[in-house]
Amino acid sequence: MRIARFSIDGNVAFGAVEGEQPDQLVLDIIKGIPFTDFELSGTKVPLSKVRLLPPVLPSKIIAYGRNYAEHARELGNEVPDAPFAFLKPSTSVIGPGDDIQYPAFSTEVHHEAELAVVIGRLCREVPRERVQDVIFGYTCANDITARDIQRSEKQWARAKGFDTACPLGPWVETGLDLATASDLTLQLTVNGAQRQLGRTGEMIHSIADLIVHITEAMTLLPGDVILTGTPAGVGPLTVGDEVAVSIEGIGTLTNKVVKRG
Repeated sequence: MRIARFSIDGNVAFGAVEGEQPDQLVLDIIKGIPFTDFELSGTKVPLSKVRLLPPVLPSKIIAYGRNYAEHARELGNEVPDAPFAFLKPSTSVIGPGDDIQYPAFSTEVHHEAELAVVIGRLCREVPRERVQDVIFGYTCANDITARDIQRSEKQWARAKGFDTACPLGPWVETGLDLATASDLTLQLTVNGAQRQLGRTGEMIHSIADLIVHITEAMTLLPGDVILTGTPAGVGPLTVGDEVAVSIEGIGTLTNKVVKRG
């Protein structure tokens, strides 16, 4: 099931996305929130009549760097022996169609296409055999990075945590099991030209590895997001660019780059 979060007539709700043709998609509005047992209301609205929002509002985003060997090498970094985690704040999250605001303090902003794991229940110290139980679903992400600031400041809080630096969407796909999610094609285009192409099976540390790793240290809450790393091909964005992340079996997340006002 594809679960979207949307606004219509000033109201915010979750809905199940139905249909296959992009111009015929509809939302069946969910009663309540999708992290508990829920019912579909039967009230349906065309997707074209709503504004899609970030599919979740995470309390935190845990991101993993250098989790694809070729990406680590393209930036001149060593491939880490252990998962390499950092945090992005919830205020960096935007949804499909929202603008990526080019920060005034940077002159080198890069795109990074990633598979995002959405957590579905409160969890801590998750054993490997229970990883599937804590996953709500998967969505597309773009780990926008001020690369010059990342290099100069070493600590990545500003480089990867500025406002609009974490596009998520267009919805959460809940129908993928762990094995399927671990071998999906992901790609990124800028103005229609392909920049990144890879498979989630190329991760150095698997989805299960990452969930076990981070829950050794901290409690995850429903709606929290784990970014699993990006394949090779990252590169610069400029004002006016349209950047799209597509992941097999999930969908496409599109955003435009604008000058920060």
